[in-house]
This record gives sequence, structure tokens and C-alpha cells, in this order.
Amino acid sequence: MNKVITIGRQYGSGGREIGQKLAKYYDIPFYDNELITRAAKESGFAEETFEKAEDKATNSLLYSLAMGINVYGNQDFGFSGLSLDDRIFLAQSDVIRKVADEGPCVIVGRCADYVLKERENVVNLFVRASMSYRLQRAIVNYQVDEKKAADIIMKNDKRRRNYYNYHVGEKWADLNNYDLVIRSDMCGIDNAVKCIITYIGE
Repeated sequence: MNKVITIGRQYGSGGREIGQKLAKYYDIPFYDNELITRAAKESGFAEETFEKAEDKATNSLLYSLAMGINVYGNQDFGFSGLSLDDRIFLAQSDVIRKVADEGPCVIVGRCADYVLKERENVVNLFVRASMSYRLQRAIVNYQVDEKKAADIIMKNDKRRRNYYNYHVGEKWADLNNYDLVIRSDMCGIDNAVKCIITYIGE
């Protein structure tokens, strides 16, 4: 398998767990929060700045700014008019391209499907599930308060949707943006992994 796998997912759908199992099966690196740590180290921004950026996104960033721009060394780099959030996205995008250059890997979230959209060796997945299934996973797997679970799911989905829409200019849940969409509530986590492996191949 010589592909980079990106995974978009609804909160509580098990997308991260599926990504981890795919990475283990193929024996390739797995990136999620690790991208934030690496981007922070290489760019000089604090990790907290990356984490907060997802909560602020509201509009669209031009595609040309998101592709191929190295903001390290000089953070202005001719784009002094960019907001801090946009600079954070560019720094993270640069790291995503770097890890993709290093070889096959699994990348969860971070608009990786968009950042790598011009590459041929990328498979973009989206994991979704029913609200009842996600509620159960949030309560059992994430120890979320049962009374707050629905609200937390909605807020996290909204945060991811806004972040994606802001930087990509397309709808996060538009399934046409992905090569394969998996309903984890219908097949379960392990069968979802098997289905993806069948789709991608060895």
C-alpha cells in the first residue's frame, strides 16, 4: 500500500479509532494531534494557538494561499494581512504536505483531504454514524456526561464544519469531497476497517 489516507469524521463516529487501526494494519504512521505538535515545533507557534484556531474559523481562505506556501522563518512572508488563524492553517498545511512526502500515512482531520487534493496517491475517507450510535460512543468511550452528550456532539460537529468551510470554501459534510464514505453504526468499527482495506488494497 503506497497511499496517504485522510479521514474526515463526525464526532463520536469512531473515525479516529478506525484511522489508528488502519495505520496499525498497514504499519504506517498515524497523525492527529501529532500534527499540531510538529507544526508548533517547526513554526514557533504555541500548540494552544493551533487548538484554539478551530474554534474561530468562520469564512473562506483562498485556495492559492493554502497550497505550497512556506510560512516558516518569516511569519509574515509577504502575507502580513493574513489573520493569525490563517497563518496557523498555512503552517499546519505545510506539515501535512511534509508528512505526505515522507511516505504512506493516515491523517485524521485538519482539512488534509483539501491540502493534498492535487496528489494522486491520496484516498479521502469520511466516517459518519447515526446520532444514537454517536451518543452511546461519546458516553461509553469518551466518558461524556449523558445529559451533555448531545450538546457536545453538536458543538464538535459545528466546530469541525466551520473550520473546514472556512479554510476550504466547500462543505465539510459534502460527501462528494470523499472517495469513500463509511457508516460505522451499520457495520461496526472493525468491519469498517476491513471494508476500507478491501477498497484500498494491500
